[in-house]
Amino acid sequence: MNFDALKQNDPRLAELLASERERRQETLDLIASENLCPKGVREAVGSILTDKYAEGYPGDRWYGGCGVIDAVERLAVDRGKQLFGCDHINVQPHSGSQANMAVYFAVLEPGATILSMDLTHGGHLTHGKKANFSGRLFHITHYGVSAETEQIDYDAVAEKAREVKPALIIGGASSYPRRIEAARLAEIAGDVGARLMIDMAHFAGLVAGGVHPDPVPVSDFVTGTTHKTMRGPRGGFVICKQEYAEAIDHAVFPGLQGGPLMHVIAGKAAAFALAMTDDFKAYQAQIVANARAMADEMASLGYRVVSGGTDTHLFLVDLTPLGLTGGQVQQWLGAAGIVLNKNVIPFDKRPSTDPSGIRIGTPSITTRGVVEDGVRQVARWIGQVLKAEAPARAAEGLRAEVLEFCRSHPIPD
Repeated sequence: MNFDALKQNDPRLAELLASERERRQETLDLIASENLCPKGVREAVGSILTDKYAEGYPGDRWYGGCGVIDAVERLAVDRGKQLFGCDHINVQPHSGSQANMAVYFAVLEPGATILSMDLTHGGHLTHGKKANFSGRLFHITHYGVSAETEQIDYDAVAEKAREVKPALIIGGASSYPRRIEAARLAEIAGDVGARLMIDMAHFAGLVAGGVHPDPVPVSDFVTGTTHKTMRGPRGGFVICKQEYAEAIDHAVFPGLQGGPLMHVIAGKAAAFALAMTDDFKAYQAQIVANARAMADEMASLGYRVVSGGTDTHLFLVDLTPLGLTGGQVQQWLGAAGIVLNKNVIPFDKRPSTDPSGIRIGTPSITTRGVVEDGVRQVARWIGQVLKAEAPARAAEGLRAEVLEFCRSHPIPD
């Protein structure tokens, strides 16, 4: 998009968008929840569909003039069902958080008990943070990772489930580097009479690409986002068994949302189509290969990788032995053009506002065509900053090398 009209009508905003485009081209994005949309997806999201109100569902709208809109949403639904092999998918949630909310409101009463992963061990805000709607409306109990392995101990989860007898068990996380064993969680849920929801917001693309165990066949509900590893527009979706379809649809509209964002749903349709290609499957395999190579390189340089590695698109580095904090490292590396985020680690003794770890993800850098040798080089740059006597100066000294690397791996059109 050239922004010709915006340049004429709102030059300041056009300037800011151009600055953001330049920033992305000239920095390396290692934020695990971010990616780079293909041009076709951006065109769909930037289309005239943004003008249309379409409260309701295909064939049952509250507004007229929805014939084409119905076809667009049906296309997204049909492609989503084909991609994930599911009974039912609702593509209207504006975000992963609202997708999770839809499940809770569809099958739970306020005060019901939810068993989910502890936020400090990798869980998500909507899995029960007290300040979040989930923590305010429901009785939240948590499971976590083993202190020895820093991985989920499913026997301990089973014991916890028998103790608290939850109505809903949630699997999934935002900073857990290992596979989520949905089949094992399904057994646990079945034993205690709970429903199972897998939040695959982070790893939906890995599932679609066949490099992560598929939670759909064994779960009552699966929620996800179409950005992150899916490389589509920012938005959410809910997959469920047919018996819950009506309840989920009613929870999304009119329960939680009014008019769906039809331009975003068009972008979801485009992303689902791309996710069914061989190129996408190869891309997902490369994401995981890059994460493993980068984690391995960090470990070989002497840095402690949480849980000893990764099975997915992300990993965590523990900065405690270095006497550094995630906030410091995030700032220093940003000066080098390496963008990542501070993150709590399991059993962190520091506050979440400036925790002991950093989270590193490979979806975006893999979209730029970087493979194992390249991510190992990025890991070495990170290591140079971490071990430097003057980290800020070391980061600034790397900026030219990082910029050259970015320009040799441009963001695809």
